[in-house]
Amino acid sequence: MNFDILIIGTGPAGLNAASVAAQAGAEVGIVDDNALPGGQIWRQGPQHRAEGRAREAIDAMQRFPNITYLGGTRVVQACGVRQLLVEDASRGYTIGYGKLIVATGARERFLPYPGWTLPGVTGAGGLQALVKGGMPVRGERIVIAGTGPLLWAAAVTAREQGARVVAIVEQAAPQAVRQFAASLIHTPAKLTQAARMRFDLRATPYLCGAHVSAALGDGQLAHVMVKQGEKQTRIDCDRLACAFGLVPNSTLGTALGCRIDETQGVPAIVVDDLQLTTQPDIYAAGECTGVGGMELSALEGRIAAHAAVGEIAQARSLFAERERYRRFAARMHAAFALDPLLRGLAAPDTVLCRCEDVRFADAAQHGSWRDAKLHTRCGMGPCQGKICGEAAAFCLGWERNGLRAPFSPARIGTLMEAQTQP
Repeated sequence: MNFDILIIGTGPAGLNAASVAAQAGAEVGIVDDNALPGGQIWRQGPQHRAEGRAREAIDAMQRFPNITYLGGTRVVQACGVRQLLVEDASRGYTIGYGKLIVATGARERFLPYPGWTLPGVTGAGGLQALVKGGMPVRGERIVIAGTGPLLWAAAVTAREQGARVVAIVEQAAPQAVRQFAASLIHTPAKLTQAARMRFDLRATPYLCGAHVSAALGDGQLAHVMVKQGEKQTRIDCDRLACAFGLVPNSTLGTALGCRIDETQGVPAIVVDDLQLTTQPDIYAAGECTGVGGMELSALEGRIAAHAAVGEIAQARSLFAERERYRRFAARMHAAFALDPLLRGLAAPDTVLCRCEDVRFADAAQHGSWRDAKLHTRCGMGPCQGKICGEAAAFCLGWERNGLRAPFSPARIGTLMEAQTQP
């Protein structure tokens, strides 16, 4: 299986890249670990069909006979020259490519606090994914907490399915949120979207300069404690969706030898004006290069694909609009930067590494990931530190835990397939 252009990810960046490349006549392969296209932001489910721009992008991809969509397929490792080892529900195999566009998006960042491992506690994006996947929430009382615009999107999704959103808890200061809201005038589409969500949730309390200090319950979440200044408030709830922003998924770029630098305080794949990485014929687009929202991701995907097929003039024609949304992203990150006080949320006996059940105090007595791994197995579970790695980087100041192949648990047969490649 070989393609002129292989795209990893079917969010806004990947889908837009696929349509541009296919329209230029390239044989395109597009891989995503979800069964249906759309990525995380446009996730589809049994009772959630993509609409609007998502529907247009998915339908556009499906119209091209020269696009091969490989859903339910995840990249296990890079192997050989211009080859990736992938695995689906039935087998592992390799895919060859002439040019590669990495559009792997971003994941949620979690910080440890007492009770964050209780049943009923998820991330904000995690709640969206569960609801779109068919999890019933009708009649449930939900608190949504953390930081950033994702809180509002998750709240709207839950409310549309019959949940009662009892509070949105935002750690950013009220003045920072007001300034960011005022700046939306520079991006009318974002302003309209924000106004619509605020109207839909007009009866929901919005607590700024606040955070969840503890989630409590006997084997199941029953209530949360919210700290706002010196005030502690108890809020009864059935579910808590709490996450502190997004982190670029740069693992594949790292494995391919692409340069990774900190962008907005988190590691992201470095690209030039044409979305080309530091490796020849490997492009990156969307939130794996820095979190900036749906519109920016879609533009970067189009630019990457135009460049990959040699349409440089068409790519450059999109630079001005991309810059406008990059400025939006910069304002967003400035407004919702994490309060340093959040480093002290965890109690000594709070679990830091969920995979290996390592307490925060046991990890914190070590000075680096290496020492913590050797003495506690922190970061050595199936997720390889995707969750605890970001938490430790923020809370303890450690360098981030680099992932090794395979990037996720894989069958022995899949790994043996890699050994047969030249």
